[in-house]
Parts: sequence; C-alpha cells; structure tokens
Amino acid sequence: MFDLAELEKSLAGTIYAGKLHFLPTTGSTNSDAMAAARAGAPHGSVWFADEQTAGRGRGDHAWHSAAGQGLYVSVVVRLPLPASRLPLLPLAGGLAATEAVRVASGLTVDLRWPNDLLLGPRKTGGILAEAQTDAGILALAVVGIGINVHQRNFDPSLSTPGTSLDLESGRIIDRQQLLIALLVSLDGETRGLLDPGAGKSIPARLENASTWIRGREVEVLGPQACTGVTEGLDERGFLLVRTKAGLVQVQTGGIRDAG
Repeated sequence: MFDLAELEKSLAGTIYAGKLHFLPTTGSTNSDAMAAARAGAPHGSVWFADEQTAGRGRGDHAWHSAAGQGLYVSVVVRLPLPASRLPLLPLAGGLAATEAVRVASGLTVDLRWPNDLLLGPRKTGGILAEAQTDAGILALAVVGIGINVHQRNFDPSLSTPGTSLDLESGRIIDRQQLLIALLVSLDGETRGLLDPGAGKSIPARLENASTWIRGREVEVLGPQACTGVTEGLDERGFLLVRTKAGLVQVQTGGIRDAG
C-alpha cells in the first residue's frame, strides 16, 4: 500500500502538492479523473488506486489491474495547447513512463507507437490520454498510465505477452518510488508540449526510445490497416508507414510485427 503522508512530503513544491486522490479500489482512475476534471479539478490533480475493477486501455480494451500489483494513475492536464498538438500528449506520457521505469528499476522500455510500454517482446504498460478542446485549444485532458510492477501471471490469450518490472529486473520494485518518478517526469514532459518545437523534439526523442518507429516491417491495425515499413513520425506524432501503394500517415490504431 502507498504511504500518502510520505508521498505528499516527496511531492511538496510540485504541481501535485495537495492534489493526490487515492482509492484502494475503483473502476477506472481515468474515469475518476475525467469526471473530476469536468467538475473543475485543477491542473496536476492525481487519481491513483491500488486496484481497478474496470481499467481501460486504448480502444476500450480492458486493462487487468489486480490489487497491489501495479501502478494505476491518472493525471489532470490543463495547459493552453493547440488542438493540433494533442496527438503528442500520449507520446509525452510514454516518454515520462520510460524515464520513471529507468529511475525506479534500471530497465529500458521500448515504446511501441502509439502507447505501449514494452520490455523486450513483452508488454508491461500502456498510456491512455483523453481530452476535450474548446475553440481549438485544450480545455482539459487526462493522462492515464498503467504499469505492471509485481504481477507474475498473465492471461495467455493476450495479443502481446505480458510481463512486469519485478520479473524483468529480478527484484521487487517500489511502487511508491515509481509513482514519484512518473509524476515528476510527466510534469516536465507535458510542459514541454507548450514549446513550439515540440512537434520535432518529441517525435525525435520517441524514435530514439523505440525500435518500432523507423525501419521496422509492421502491420497496422485499425481503420488505416496496411502493411509496410515504418519511416518515423511527423510533427503531429502520426506514424509514417511506407507501403507498396505509397506512404501512409497512420493517425489512429496500433501496430504489431508483420508476419
């Protein structure tokens, strides 16, 4: 279980101070945070839980969130971002999670566009960003991040095999330290989206943190289904895939190895 007093002490002086909301069990931290954001919750408000009974991933996929086994956290973001920069938000979340995992466990995450955290061929986490705009500017957003920490057993039917930080590191990873590192990193990454150069810097950094974004033969899943070789990200964070028919700008969906 988390030590809330120690968490507040560790996050004193940050945007998160006094804005931590912990629930032993909830349906979905993203749903909780989004409802609170619509009711006026300020920037930097955090909802996290020991267990989710209706955890969600991208595309309304279920996210198994066993009690005491993972990190399940959602953060309210209120920044004056143009709507054109919003596709970069989950990518910024992925970069923040990558840094947090490195700090807490020493492991190197491989980011699979758009929102999967992989350790080798196995998935250990994901990002779910939800947003509302007003007159072309971000009104509110929630960035949800789920990371498998202590889990040792996974559903064998998963399309990507699962793993956890404990299994990959060979030791018990402190969820509290992982949460602190994640929140600190997420603050920096989301503020970085305000930089007009974010459309170049974030795709470049994501490419450096991923084996999937350039030179990999992939199958694109979703409404833009195709097969081809990845050629990087454009300034909006969309994936470029070279197919036999030409270059495809993939705006939504997911990818997996072709064949």
